[in-house]
Amino acid sequence: MRIIKKIILILVVLIGLFLLAALIMKKDYAVEREVVINKPKDSIFNYIKYVKNQDHFSVWNQKDPAMKKTSSGTDGQIGFVYGWDSAKEDVGAGEQEIKKITNGERIDFELRFTRPFESTDNAYFTTEAVSATQTKVKWGFNGKMPFPMNAMMPIMGMEDMLGKDLQKGLDDLKVLLEKQ
Repeated sequence: MRIIKKIILILVVLIGLFLLAALIMKKDYAVEREVVINKPKDSIFNYIKYVKNQDHFSVWNQKDPAMKKTSSGTDGQIGFVYGWDSAKEDVGAGEQEIKKITNGERIDFELRFTRPFESTDNAYFTTEAVSATQTKVKWGFNGKMPFPMNAMMPIMGMEDMLGKDLQKGLDDLKVLLEKQ
């Protein structure tokens, strides 16, 4: 009986420590990567503003070529919604909506994940002319992890996990656009 009481006490203490950590840890995260592409800013912006073009460079879009895709609205315009549904757990299901466009500068998206977990996050692309023939492209994500799941952020490594996929996507975008 004493062993069971000790085990229960240890479990209660561990759960308490986990919840305490979740209370003091940040809930927000932000990850951004960038690449310089040897193309004029306008041509790059006019490519990345079309969500369907992400099929050609986004790591996530390429994980399951057989995923079901849906869309509504006009691609490249505010209100366009691009949905996906994959049997693969690391792809899941959700949709991406264009929320704001600052022509030639920035495009903002809302990402609504429904599977494997529900979450709403934000993403964006920005373009900045480095020269007449070079453009810096930034791709970023930001969101919130709800309590008490935010205690898992250090273990999940959002910066590394998302960052490597963002960078791979940008590197693929660079190769793709510089070939055109």
